[in-house]
Amino acid sequence: MIIADGVALFLVDDDPSVRNSLTRLLRAEGVEPTAFATAEEFMAFLPSVSGPSCVLLDIGLPGESGLELHARLQDLRPELAVVFLTGHGDVPGAVESMKRGAVDFLLKPVAAATLIAALSRAIERARAASVEKSARHDVALRYGRLTPREREVLTHVIAGKRNKVIAAEIGTTEKTVKVHRGRIMEKMRARSVAELVRASDRLGIDPAPSPARAKPP
Repeated sequence: MIIADGVALFLVDDDPSVRNSLTRLLRAEGVEPTAFATAEEFMAFLPSVSGPSCVLLDIGLPGESGLELHARLQDLRPELAVVFLTGHGDVPGAVESMKRGAVDFLLKPVAAATLIAALSRAIERARAASVEKSARHDVALRYGRLTPREREVLTHVIAGKRNKVIAAEIGTTEKTVKVHRGRIMEKMRARSVAELVRASDRLGIDPAPSPARAKPP
């Protein structure tokens, strides 16, 4: 049985018989998917989607293809986990989609056990991605409370520099750096420099490099 508590499952396939058969199979597994016939229908619905989600996506859709939809989802909602459904002729495109982050691709007709295993992996990835997105949002809010000077000091702190070194590099006193460091740790809710480094990594903040030393004459 698929354990999809809290994870929304979507099915995008233009073949009504495929949608109906997969919907019946998933209902038997305790999951109620929301089905769409085209990429355009799904994209129109997407703004209402929140929380962890995964998409069972046909490659050979009319209009915008499944591969094109996947590319758009990577830009708009990269946390959505995607499992592709494909015919034999679409295998090269499906392999490329795996390289771009799809969870799996399944050949039609797909065996129930294969489908369930792939969707279970997708659901777990969707949960993990949702947790990471929430954590990143929380860290971004905390970072937004820092002053410009505190943000500058943060980049030196996560570089592992001592207060005395930071003070010399940014042109202030060691005591002032110590005050900034304390406020940074408090606002970022970091109990250690290691936690501060992990939070900064989530936001893509790089450590401040040390100034280049002048070469001896």
